[in-house]
Amino acid sequence: MTNSENFEIREAIEADIPLVLHFIKELAEYEKLSHIVEADIETLRESMFGADANTKALLAYYEGEPVGFAIYFFNFSSFVGRMGLYLEDLYIDPTMRSMGFGKAMLKRLAQIATEKNCGRMEWVVLDWNEPAIEFYVKLGAEALGDWTTFRLNQKEIETLAAS
Repeated sequence: MTNSENFEIREAIEADIPLVLHFIKELAEYEKLSHIVEADIETLRESMFGADANTKALLAYYEGEPVGFAIYFFNFSSFVGRMGLYLEDLYIDPTMRSMGFGKAMLKRLAQIATEKNCGRMEWVVLDWNEPAIEFYVKLGAEALGDWTTFRLNQKEIETLAAS
């Protein structure tokens, strides 16, 4: 379990962008997806702190050292009629797992969702990531097996927009 005296969660500030990028790259390596990372300091700065910024990040520290992060933003559910919190990424350093840090991060995100009167919190998990799936199920999360995620990447977005 986490020792709250030694564990801190805080919102990322602009000066934290290199650390956020570091964690994005660590997560991509863990998920065997390093080859698709396009994020860089400037794209993160614009997305998190630019004029139209809609992305936020939490950083987790243990004994003053960074151990993880979460990236989130707010979406909207027409069925619920309220916005929701969408968790894009949650990553805890593998050497620091099973110590309660992931749960503490999700608890903080749930507090933010409550403060914003969100009707839902949602995220996706790679189907091979059994430890994460088990962790989320233990917290009471429901896997939505009847939904399929679709994606258009930038090239496809531009093609559709121009059609």
